[in-house]
Parts: sequence; C-alpha cells; structure tokens
Amino acid sequence: LKPSCFKPFRSQAQEPSSGARRPRAVKMADRDKNVYFAKLAEQAERYDEMAEFMMQVGKDGAELSVEERNLLSVAYKNAVGSRRAAWRIITSVEQKEKSKGNNENATWAREFCGKVEKELQKICDDILSLLGDTLIAKAESEESKVFYQKMKADYHRYIAEFAEGTKKTEAAELARQAYGEAKKVAEKSLAVTHPIRLGLALNYSVFQYEVLQEPDEACKMARTAFEDAIAELDNVAEDSYKD
Repeated sequence: LKPSCFKPFRSQAQEPSSGARRPRAVKMADRDKNVYFAKLAEQAERYDEMAEFMMQVGKDGAELSVEERNLLSVAYKNAVGSRRAAWRIITSVEQKEKSKGNNENATWAREFCGKVEKELQKICDDILSLLGDTLIAKAESEESKVFYQKMKADYHRYIAEFAEGTKKTEAAELARQAYGEAKKVAEKSLAVTHPIRLGLALNYSVFQYEVLQEPDEACKMARTAFEDAIAELDNVAEDSYKD
C-alpha cells in the first residue's frame, strides 16, 4: 500500500523500559484513534490509508470487535477491488491490441498490467499475513472463524485470478481449502439465513465458476444456499432479514 499522508497512530508517550509492559490505557488510545482514522478514511474514500489504519488495529493482538472486523473487510475489499477492476480493463486492452496486430502497444499494456499485479499481490499478501499470523488464531466465536476463513479464501482467490502457472494452482488450492474450512464451521454453527454464511456460499460458488471452472458445482452450491435460506425466512428476525 502507498504511504499515507498521516500515518497509523502510535502513541508518542515515552516507551517503557526494557522488559516493562506497555500501559493498557495507552494501547487502547492508539487503537481507538486508528479506528477513528479508518472511519474518516472510509468517508473520504481513501481506502489504502483505511487499510493501513485497520492493519495496525489488527496487529494490536486483541480480537477485533464486529465493527472493527467490518472496517478491516471494507478497507481491503475496496483497496483490492479498484485494482482488480483496473487489471480486467488493462488485460482486455492488451488482448484487443494483440488482435489488431499492435504488438508494441500490447507490450506496453502488458507492462502496465504487471505494475497493477504487483500492487494486487502486495495487498493480498498483507491481509493474508495478518489473517494467518493473528486474526484466525485469536478468533473465539464461530462467526469470527467463518468470517476470517472466508476472507482468507477470498484473497487467495484474487491472487489466482491474475497469477499464472504453479502460482495460480497453489493460490487456487489454498482458496479451496479455506473455503472448505469456512463452510464446515458455518454449516455446524451458523443459521442458513446468516449473512456471513450466505456470503460464503456466494463467494465459494464464484470461485468454483471462475477459477475452478466448475459451473455445475457452482450453480448447485448457490441454489442450495438460496433455497435453504428462503425456506427459513419466516423464522428470521427483522434485523437479520434486512442483512
């Protein structure tokens, strides 16, 4: 991610002596300020900076609240989303240039596409590192476990979209494993109408369709999730129904 015009907040209070623990009150102030900065960045649509702030919150060590978890998800989804869209456009242009015989332009488009791919890889690596090193291990609720495993799968899927060869195969397999783990926990612990479980089914089916190229399995998964949820709608509370 690009450097922020104002960096994730870290207290300027004097560092404790070697072996001393940082005062909890100071640590919480850092966390609260980074969360607030993330909200400001979201309103200003500065998603790279929003991601930086939430990365610091995630590294804090404590389990994220639902609000913090959602802020992290929004930040990285938008940071990576703009680049995924750019990658698709540039790739399309590259193919059109090739079809017209404009080889030099196609080469330049490929070069620019490579720049976007590096940015995508960096963002995905950052969030996957946070998920693997901290968030998944700290998750206590079944809902959090599903949320983070789904997120892990999504970012491996994004890598599989632009990667080639062995790297693509490895990313796809890691995504498949994470989606499978999330699905296993979701089916045991979350209602069929739970928004996270439904979101998981949608993303998993997209992965099957676009990456694994298994359209029949993708449609089957999406249809089953939809029909199961519809069958339970009468038993869903109004706030969950809106979700």
